[in-house]
Amino acid sequence: MEPQEENKKENFLKEIVKFTLIALAIVVPIRLYVAQPFIVHGASMDPTFATGQYLIVDQLTYHLNDPKREDVIVLRYPKNPSTFFIKRIIGLPGETVSMEEGQVTIINKESPQGFTLADSYVSESRKTKQNFKISLGPTEYFVMGDNRKESSDSREWGPLEEKYIVGRPLVRLYPISKMQFFPGQ
Repeated sequence: MEPQEENKKENFLKEIVKFTLIALAIVVPIRLYVAQPFIVHGASMDPTFATGQYLIVDQLTYHLNDPKREDVIVLRYPKNPSTFFIKRIIGLPGETVSMEEGQVTIINKESPQGFTLADSYVSESRKTKQNFKISLGPTEYFVMGDNRKESSDSREWGPLEEKYIVGRPLVRLYPISKMQFFPGQ
């Protein structure tokens, strides 16, 4: 092999290595700290989200701002943190959440008598007639799926510690016909 050809191959390999390192330096931090993909599984958020929908999750916002009531979030399941769920925030830290015959009431400092949650994203056919009352600690959230009849959520496994919140859906990419920014909000 001629020295000129060897230099070309060597330069080509150096460029590939350099490109790979630069790509990794950009992609890895974004994937770890800014955004990550998520595929919806299950019926707990029907009709807001359906099985097979592909989302990009914003992991940065909740490091800068607190989650708000009715935000849709992606979370790590507290009983198995390697599993991810998608749910809607119903109760905020320090509040009391109660449900009577399927109607959710929130009691907090601003509304000591309580107010009824509108939850217009839940159709009558997807509501349950459960009754419960739970008070949340300073770092706890109460989450439920929009399809209350098919959702494993805080009613089953208790309040969600803030540390399990991954982020919020930034964009729904698939199916293309339902592509949207901040889906479920």
